[in-house]
Amino acid sequence: MRCQLCAHRCLIAPGARGICGVRENRGGKLYSLVYGRLVSQALDPVEKKPLFHFLPGTTTLSIAAVGCNFRCDFCQNHEISQFPRERGRIVGEEVEPAEIVAAAKSTGSHSISYTYTEPTVFFEFCYETGKRAAQEGLRNIFVTNGYLTEEALGEAKGWLHAANVDLKSFSPEFYRKFCGASLQPVLDTIARMWEAGIWVEVTTLVIPGRNDAGEGLRWIAEFLAGISPDIPWHVSRFVPAYKVWDLPPTPVATLRKAREIGLSAGLHFVYLGNVPGEGEDTLCPACGRVLIRRYGFQVVESSLVDGRCPGCGEAIAGVWS
Repeated sequence: MRCQLCAHRCLIAPGARGICGVRENRGGKLYSLVYGRLVSQALDPVEKKPLFHFLPGTTTLSIAAVGCNFRCDFCQNHEISQFPRERGRIVGEEVEPAEIVAAAKSTGSHSISYTYTEPTVFFEFCYETGKRAAQEGLRNIFVTNGYLTEEALGEAKGWLHAANVDLKSFSPEFYRKFCGASLQPVLDTIARMWEAGIWVEVTTLVIPGRNDAGEGLRWIAEFLAGISPDIPWHVSRFVPAYKVWDLPPTPVATLRKAREIGLSAGLHFVYLGNVPGEGEDTLCPACGRVLIRRYGFQVVESSLVDGRCPGCGEAIAGVWS
């Protein structure tokens, strides 16, 4: 059986599992081993996803199941993302979609985020939960590596409202060597999501010596600006994790340089990540006025008026209500 959910398009033999380790061929049918089996439920500010232009200041209910279709050696959630591959078993608390929607509503959350691991690997549960959530007035968010197929994304239209997509590098070699994947499907997903009307923000974890060269960062910025200059780009600080302990944390100066590259490429909104207190504010691209002031994942002050700059009247791209 060939799985059509992610761009690996695994051909899975009887009794075997795909690269993600959570989908198994049983008698000629593919079964999800993680449907309704969650390893994480938490309330987060939506800024933590990070999403800065999507319902800022609101709370999102974050959920995750084990598994991932990537094998990034720098993964910051490797304990759960790589669990099926490294431990050879599936864990999680059994939950129904209706329970997740009810929990989101009871906590005052405005959205549900499928995050921490890769939502594509528990897509069936996202699908059922997301449809129900949308019917009850909640928004749905993917925090994803962007490896969905066009077919899977088609199934998400109508109930998926926003996504933060990791664009880890603009180098195919980086994706092959460090992630066990390919670059092009990620680029395709970003473009398709934007065309489908899904609000998209992009994050690049800037890793010293791997993807911090100015040329590579400029290629990312130019690619995003070519789709739309309104796509927010988060350039985030790397800290040692998982199998990568021989590299230092990203110098803040490197992130500042990346921000300058993004703005010079034509992007309207470039943010620093994992550097609380710097590069987090939303500025009007027309007059430069501070519109949303942030510290960490908290909105300190917002002066937006109906999604516009109160100074010059410029419409600011995003989903504000």
